[in-house]
Amino acid sequence: MVKSQWSKQGHHPDYVFISCIVILVVFGLVMLSSASSDLGKIKFNDTYFYLKHQLLYGLSLGILGFLAGSLIYYRWWQKLAVPLLLLSLLALILVFTPLGFSHGGSNRWLNLGFLSVQPAEILKFSFIVYLAAWLSSKKGKSSYRQTNILSGYLPFLIISGLVAFLIYRQPSTTTIIIIMSSGLLVYFTSGARLSFVLGTIFLGLIALTLAISFSQYRLERIETYVKTFFGPEAVDSQVKGYHISQAKMAIGSGGLWGVGFGKSTTKFKYLPEPISDSIFAVIAEELGFVGAILLIGVFILLFIRGIMIAKNSRNQFAKLTVIGFILIITIQAFINVAAISGLLPLTGVPLPFISYGGTSLAIFLTMAGVIANISKYT
Repeated sequence: MVKSQWSKQGHHPDYVFISCIVILVVFGLVMLSSASSDLGKIKFNDTYFYLKHQLLYGLSLGILGFLAGSLIYYRWWQKLAVPLLLLSLLALILVFTPLGFSHGGSNRWLNLGFLSVQPAEILKFSFIVYLAAWLSSKKGKSSYRQTNILSGYLPFLIISGLVAFLIYRQPSTTTIIIIMSSGLLVYFTSGARLSFVLGTIFLGLIALTLAISFSQYRLERIETYVKTFFGPEAVDSQVKGYHISQAKMAIGSGGLWGVGFGKSTTKFKYLPEPISDSIFAVIAEELGFVGAILLIGVFILLFIRGIMIAKNSRNQFAKLTVIGFILIITIQAFINVAAISGLLPLTGVPLPFISYGGTSLAIFLTMAGVIANISKYT
């Protein structure tokens, strides 16, 4: 007997996938306690301020999100795709009203009174769910959305362009790259024409070039990266190249086994953003090359298990949702590690499950919960 795709009879979730998530979250909290200790003491006279804040607003909401994602039958997300996307876009627009506030020159936060959220992080979830639902719709429309320009490719470009424009206004170019590249790969996996994908990449490169050209800050960041990568001596390490030079110093000083947990010296006054986008440098310094490689290995295993779950999914929506979520996680992890190692320009994106940030942790755990639920029906 062939099981209905709406059948709720499942088995146990993918324990390897869940184990990877647990390892990353626990490891992240442990390393955050080390990376944030000096910063918390200086700013709030509380060594564990950032850890407690992450536990209260990140992990608690994240556990609720994981439970919701893992317990709610995944096909219900397909029904909620449109309202979720609309609410996310509305939240992104509200960032530019008095409800929004800026930090570090970026308008990325929305003040809800009792907590602050980053709508762009929520959009990572809702955009993938919407795209998966749209590309797997019935009534004979699905195939046209992969092969027809007017009913498929053009609407894909319009909604992607709207999302990219709103995020660009914050601004957060790297978030655009993460969401759009993941979305494009989901579109390609669904069976879209290769010409559509190549055309989107071409348009995206043009838009990215224009975005960088009209931003002095982005131009300087690219210039610093090029000079640092090809000729470190040409960059003033105390001015433009300070962040990356300190990050490389931290990674290099860790050696093979590291200087020991809690013994990083660069996190104290020297390394910018040690609890967010630079936390990988602290990990490499304290735990060494071995610790850094083991962490990367967990992300690779997480990606492999995610692809296996997607491959064995019983319907198109489940497959595309898992692919989208696992790509969001791994692409962001790759960009963070590559940037802080000097292989890419500095981006400012956090390391998934590891860096400080309540909204980010909550959304990634919700994604993990949905993937865990889908794994029960493979």
